[in-house]
Formats: sequence, C-alpha cells, structure tokens
Amino acid sequence: METRHHEYAEAKWFLSKIQEEFRGGKIGVENTHKLLEKFDIPCNFAHVKQIFKENDRQKQGKITIEEFRAIYRCITHREEIIEIFNTYSKNRKFLSENNLTEFLTQEQYELEINYSASTEIIKKYEPIDEMKNEGQMSFEGFARYIFSPECLLFKDKCKRVYQDMNQPLKDYFISSSHNTYLVSDQLIGPSDIWGYVSALVKGCRCLEIDCWDGAENEPVVYHGYTLTSKLLFKTVIQAINKYAFMSSEYPVVLSLENHCSPSQQEVMADILQSTFGDFLLSDMLDEFPDTLPSPEALKFKILVKNKKIGTLQETRERKGADKQGQVIEYEEDVYDEDNEEPLKEGETRNIFLSMVQQEMERDSLMLTRGAFAKRRTRKLKIALALSDLVIYTKAEKFRSLRYSRRYQQFNENNSIGESQARKLSKLRAHELIFHTKSFITRVYPKMIRADSSNFNPQEFWNVGCQMVALNFQTPGLPMDLQNGKFLDNGGSGYLLKPDFLRDATLSFNPREAIGDGHPITLTIRLISGIQLPISLSSSKTDALVIIEVHGVPNDHTKQQTRVVKNNAFSPRWNETFTFTVQVPELALIRFVVENQGFITGNEFLGQYTLPLLCMNKGYRRVPLFSKAGENLEPSSLFVYVWYIESD
Repeated sequence: METRHHEYAEAKWFLSKIQEEFRGGKIGVENTHKLLEKFDIPCNFAHVKQIFKENDRQKQGKITIEEFRAIYRCITHREEIIEIFNTYSKNRKFLSENNLTEFLTQEQYELEINYSASTEIIKKYEPIDEMKNEGQMSFEGFARYIFSPECLLFKDKCKRVYQDMNQPLKDYFISSSHNTYLVSDQLIGPSDIWGYVSALVKGCRCLEIDCWDGAENEPVVYHGYTLTSKLLFKTVIQAINKYAFMSSEYPVVLSLENHCSPSQQEVMADILQSTFGDFLLSDMLDEFPDTLPSPEALKFKILVKNKKIGTLQETRERKGADKQGQVIEYEEDVYDEDNEEPLKEGETRNIFLSMVQQEMERDSLMLTRGAFAKRRTRKLKIALALSDLVIYTKAEKFRSLRYSRRYQQFNENNSIGESQARKLSKLRAHELIFHTKSFITRVYPKMIRADSSNFNPQEFWNVGCQMVALNFQTPGLPMDLQNGKFLDNGGSGYLLKPDFLRDATLSFNPREAIGDGHPITLTIRLISGIQLPISLSSSKTDALVIIEVHGVPNDHTKQQTRVVKNNAFSPRWNETFTFTVQVPELALIRFVVENQGFITGNEFLGQYTLPLLCMNKGYRRVPLFSKAGENLEPSSLFVYVWYIESD
C-alpha cells in the first residue's frame, strides 16, 4: 500500500509540473528544453535535441506527454545513480532519514553528519511535498542532491580562506601574471585593459606593467620595441583600482617593468598616489621594520615592485617632503643568464656534501674561471618620488645564489628567466629552495615565447618559487594548472607553502622527494560521463578520459580509460585507477575528456584541475571547463574517490 502511495504522489507531482504546457497538445523541442529546466534539471540543448529526435515517434517535431516523460527519465533517471539509491533504499522507492545518514557517512565520508543534517538535505532537495513532509527522499530528490554543488569534487572548506594568513609574504605561492596587458601574442597583438581586469577577476595578485615614455608627458604601457598597441599608464591604474579587491582582499603587487625617463617616473608616482590613495603602501609598517609582513597585515594594500634607492628608514624620514626633480643615478651590474657556474654531475648528486662544502667548491671554480665571467654594467636613473613608493617589494637583479645568501636584504625580490630558473632547479635544487625560503622569487617566460606560450609552472612551484608568472591570455595545460592550484584557499591568490618549502631546518629536493613522508594512495573509480561536450569536428563522440597527476617528478603520471563509442550523453566506464602520490602537498589532479581521433589526433572536449588535498571523498561530480576556462555545466564526470594517508 505504501509503495502505491509513493507512486501516486510522484505521478501527481510530475503531472502538476507539465500539464499546463501540454494543454494545447504536443510540444516542440524548444518548449521541451524549457520544461526540463522547470524541473531544476540542467540540460545541454544539443543533447535535448538528440534525445527529442529519438523519442519523437511520429517524426513531426512534436511530442506527447508520454514521450516527454520518457525524455525526462532518460536525462534524470541515470542507471548509475539508481544503483546507488537502491543500495540504501529498503523498498527501492524512498530513503528514510536514517538511510540517507547511512549513505552520507559510509559513502560520502561525512563523518560529522547527523540526523538533523539529513533532514535539512531532504527539505532542500526533495521536490515532492508528500515525501518531504514524511521525512523521506524519493529518487527525484536523491538525483537533485547528487547533481547539486554539495556533491562536487572540490571540498567546501577549500572554497573559503582557511590557511594561516599571518606568515611572511615569502611563505606563500602568489598568483602572478606575465605581460598582463597583452591579450594575444608578444609582438604585434593588442594591449588591452581587459588583460588586467580578467587577471584580477581570476584572483591574480601580481600584475606586470611595462612602462615607457609616452607623448605629452603621459607614460604608456606596451611591450617595448614591438608593434603591440599602447595603453595610457593612468588608464591601467584606474582599472586596477576598480577591480583590485573584487575577488580577493589580499595585497596586489604591481611589478613595474620601468623604462621611463625620471620625469615620467614622477608622473607615474603621482598617478599611483592620487588613484590608490590610502590603499597604496608607501611606508613600512611599524610592526615590520626588518621582516616581510603577512598577507593579513597587508589586506587591501597595493604594493609597488620596482628599483629602490636607500633604506626603508630613509624613505620614512622623507615622507611628506617635496621630491620633484630629485633623481638618483646608479650603476647596475648586468649578468647573463649563464652566470651561475654549473656543477659537475657528480658534485650535484653527492649527498654527503653539505651546502657549505658545495659552495666552497664552486667558489674555487669561480675564482679559477673568473676571467671568463659574463659581466657588464649599465647606468640607470630613478626618480626619488617613485623609488620611495617601493617598500617590501624592491626589485633586485639576480646575480647568483651565493651572492643572495651573503648580501640580499629581506625586502629584495628577484625575477629569474625560466631557462636560468630551470637550470638552477635541476642542478642546485637544495640551494634554490634555501633561497626561496628567504626571498620572494619571480619566474617569467623566456623572450623567445613570442606566441605568448607558457612553461609548466609546476617545476617552479616544486622548488618554492612564490611568483610563477604566466601569460594568462593563453589557454592550455599551464593555465589549467595555474587556475586549478589557485582554486584553493578561497581563490584568494595566496597559498601557504608546505612546511618543507618554508622551514629552513627542513631539507627537500623535489627530484628525490618524499615530502613530509606522508604519501597518499589515491583511488578514483571513473563511473560515467554526464552530458559531455559534443564533438565539433565529427558527427559522433568517441569519449575517453585521461587522469593526470602533476607534482614532483616522481609523482608525475597519467592513466586513461577505454574509449566509449558514439556516446557523449551518458558514457559508462566503471574503471578504477590507483595512484601513489609521494608529495600530496604539491600534487594537482587533472581530468581531461577527449574525443578519439585517428587522423588529426584526439580532440579536447573539457578538463578540470584541482589540488589533490582539495578533493572530496565518495560519489562526486567533476565539473568540466573549456580550453578557454568557461564552465561547461552540466557537462561533468561522475566518479567515486577514496584515499588514505600513510603514517
């Protein structure tokens, strides 16, 4: 009797939702799509069209109520979700509050869940009033719960700022962009304010501004000595002022690539001060005279990264003074990227040598070969007004790791080209990590990347580089990793580095890495695809999924499913993959969906990347994003995730 009652309640509910639309008879595909959305079931129109066509028995472009019901059930009543529902439903008709609690604790690892939480879930997702009032969840409610944001792969906790934000700036990975003003290539493409706006909206906290002398004493922003278009410096600063703290309240660093004459540098200083006002950090904080402040201490502050003359105390003493026309000229050493003498392979791998012993050997090498050192000098002029706006982010030319250990000041930052950074990370990982534990280090793409391509940022995060600057305008794997990594910590653009990349007493080498010695065994059962993107290059979609692990070299791996032929709507794989991840603190997991292609190679359909430690356990949906980073909802993967941490 109870079963019949529930069947009647469901039929009554369903009819009440659709009868108005069918009053005039059959309905077409557009109205079918609208009606499905009325049920709070997200649908891709391309898939609706295909299913409509399959169910339109008379092929007149119109369907009956019964045909609509078949379409609805095809989209909502997915076999893999029915199987889970039936496992926990005693009568295969509904879940009681106890049944739901059992599912949440046993399958979803919601260990702190209680009876009242199950009640709230039923109230929120059960669409049939009779069921809701009896504290029961029908399959309709269960499906809506599974399709909801609560069952996404990304942990709720990671959507908020949860990390300790009171450590020095150098202890964080900082979301950083390169040549932010460019929205295309590096040579002839346009410069656009949108480059800054979109980067800030994505949570970027370090923007690059290439400044050059412009007409009528108005500094301009563009890629010097190229045909890229020009923006007024003041227009760029106004845009940054508007969007700086829209996505994150933590500090924004303006990395000035300054090629301006002293007079236009003064104009820049004036624009920065008048536009940002109190948001501009123009004096050291009393609590931090000789150490870097924390992101928390610098909330809603703009920091200028540029050359600086003199000490922070001297800057304070000049505060309020008239600096117009005051210019300082100084000589700067220019070192080629190969200035760091390479060690012999045997030396780099000799684990019995301490860092100090290695340094002594290198010093001897440097003295022996000093005559061949590639060193030049150049004269620079800097306006005091601009110099005094640089506080905790003083741009300092990188000479060598040895020089930095001896002479670099706490507020001096280095920018290192990717080729040199890669060489250091391979040959001198221990020393580079020691350097990044002490100083903010920025890595930028090499000049020959005229097409605005990117390097893989993971190799530089692995050695603790805080600002790994990418061309945000260029989609692909590097930006997928960037966007995925910085989803963490509320998308604030600041991620606390793991202990072994912060604590000077801990030794770490990513090439021999076992991290804190807590590897994770990660198991992912890839169950199915939900309304996957339809191929644009062929009439059918032969879907496969690749699961990649990005992290330290020993963790880098990938596995892939078999191909499911001609089914983008609901491909079933039911394949299980296991990964042992030695350094989970640095690991990112990337899901890639492709359409198999034999002639031109596989076609990219969508991807999702996130930090391993931000993954929920249990039955989860993996949202998919396009190459350009657009959410492809409702396209997703349905997975079961489980992992254990080793002691």
